[in-house]
Amino acid sequence: MFFFFVGGLEQQVRQVVKSGVGNCINCGSRVDMVHYDKVLKLFFVPVWRWPAKDPLLHCNNCKLFFPHSYSLPPSAANGSPSSPTLTDALRCRFCHRAVEADFRFCPFCGSKL
Repeated sequence: MFFFFVGGLEQQVRQVVKSGVGNCINCGSRVDMVHYDKVLKLFFVPVWRWPAKDPLLHCNNCKLFFPHSYSLPPSAANGSPSSPTLTDALRCRFCHRAVEADFRFCPFCGSKL
């Protein structure tokens, strides 16, 4: 007997708490702080939905959810004079992902920072 199963877990925006709170770590566009739901889907049909505990940041451009601690500060997006050095210091030069300033190696691609 052979069974074919298609299912998955997905995050969906429930409510926007605050708009324009930072920048996306993937594409650099503005992000919103949102309350979201986790949704279990079976054969592409939502079966079960439950609210998540903490609000996340959500990018409408690339549809990425990430915690507030990974976001670039909003002052870097306003074109302040220190924004290029802040942005370069918080991004890996190879994979261009945001990393913490005290890291010596990128946690995503492993290259030396």
